[in-house]
Amino acid sequence: MQIDNTVLEKLEKLSHLRIDTSKKEEVMGQLSEILGYIENLNELDTEHLDAAFSTLQGGTPLREDTPREENGIAKEILSRAPQSKDDFFIVPAIIE
Repeated sequence: MQIDNTVLEKLEKLSHLRIDTSKKEEVMGQLSEILGYIENLNELDTEHLDAAFSTLQGGTPLREDTPREENGIAKEILSRAPQSKDDFFIVPAIIE
């Protein structure tokens, strides 16, 4: 797929971004390269792969879930806050 001015304008509108006129050609080229890479990935045969396929033997390794010792950083940070209570910051309500 080739990115043209029409597609770029639609992307600008959807993303709420403004691309400077002098940069539009460069951005269109970069986006076209990205889409070309994605099209290369579509050529891979993945029909025989399981959805949970992993290159790691036995799945993703997890770290051991061990509790950490209290280091006092949270209390030090909260001590500098204007208001705090029960290990939480107290901030003005923004939703009525």
